[in-house]
Amino acid sequence: MEQQHVVIIAEAGVNHNGIMENALRLIDVAANAGVDYIKFQTFKTKNLVSKSAKKADYQIQNTNNAEENQFQMLKRLELSNNQHEQLINYCERKSIRFFSTAFDLESLEYLHTIGLKMVKIPSGEITNLPYLRKAAALYSEVIISTGMATLSEIEDAIKVFLSAGIMKDNITILHCNTEYPTPMTDVNLKAMLQIKDVFGTKVGYSDHTQGIEVPVAAVALGATVIEKHFTLDKTMEGPDHKASLEPDELKSMVSAIRNIEKVISGSGIKEISTSEQKNITVARKSIVAKKNIQKGDIFSEENITVKRPGTGISPMQWDNVLGRHAKRDFETDELITV
Repeated sequence: MEQQHVVIIAEAGVNHNGIMENALRLIDVAANAGVDYIKFQTFKTKNLVSKSAKKADYQIQNTNNAEENQFQMLKRLELSNNQHEQLINYCERKSIRFFSTAFDLESLEYLHTIGLKMVKIPSGEITNLPYLRKAAALYSEVIISTGMATLSEIEDAIKVFLSAGIMKDNITILHCNTEYPTPMTDVNLKAMLQIKDVFGTKVGYSDHTQGIEVPVAAVALGATVIEKHFTLDKTMEGPDHKASLEPDELKSMVSAIRNIEKVISGSGIKEISTSEQKNITVARKSIVAKKNIQKGDIFSEENITVKRPGTGISPMQWDNVLGRHAKRDFETDELITV
């Protein structure tokens, strides 16, 4: 079985807090951790949210600002085109791939014009038909997050892309829960397997739990893409920091996923591995003399036993040895031959 390379997307999102220095430091962290992509968020606040839209409960809690609305919060976090270009150039210098999620039609068009071939559909846009059609017209590969979505809503979104001529092999569906952080009891990770069974696409997992256990478990279950938020510091003020990994945790997650890739690869056949072959004679046992045995004595439970090493007659031949006559003398612990 060929080893599956899991695509790891480190979601910087808006954890730069609108500060370019933070965004560049996040690229450093992601590159050092060895992820495949660092992902930001691309949006024009005026196109994304009305000026009266309230923040989600978790956004209020994590920003410690109940008076500020979504428009005000997001405007502070919006990246300009010039900043996007700086980030892309810095990613190239650090040998890490730049990626971003567009949250409006103008941003979908912009990311296409700067060379992105793959589009990420955020959970909030899975029921946005004009958005889905625009994405399907511009991109050849799609990743769809499914937080808050039902199977029928996922199916409707997939149909948009298939009807636009996108191959099913180029569609990946991410199981997701949009609560930040997601309670472990609400993860429902086996739903990822249902998505795979129902739609026959590649599947992955976009994680908003605290820690690295769930994305690692998702890889063990067959996820081909893992997306995880990360931050410079969980204590920073901002909507997503508390559900994000700090730099050392991100590095640990990547290491764990790469190890899981190795352990789930292989033939799938229970057989002796190359590394353990040498341990057979050391760990297994043979039939040996329990005490001194004279030539002609009958082998019995009184004069033979089983001990390491496994270089002699296997204990599985015990019944065939019992009752036979010794063809020579044997000293205590000597391997029995017949």
